[in-house]
Amino acid sequence: MPNLNITSEVAGQVWKIQAAVGQRVATDESVMIIEAMKMEIPIDAPRAGVIMEITVHEGETIKEGQIVARLEA
Repeated sequence: MPNLNITSEVAGQVWKIQAAVGQRVATDESVMIIEAMKMEIPIDAPRAGVIMEITVHEGETIKEGQIVARLEA
């Protein structure tokens, strides 16, 4: 299977990164949490795989649709 970009569904601020590069994640496992309008919104892995890259940092403001991580499935 090809690599997969994980994107944010909302604009907001990266509150907490919960996965690390090289970590194996399960389908729907939380990769990070975005804070938007005082709500915490998880960004989950769309399928099982290994996190190859985290492209954002905690505290960073991100846009809707921005790539936040890359997953090797």
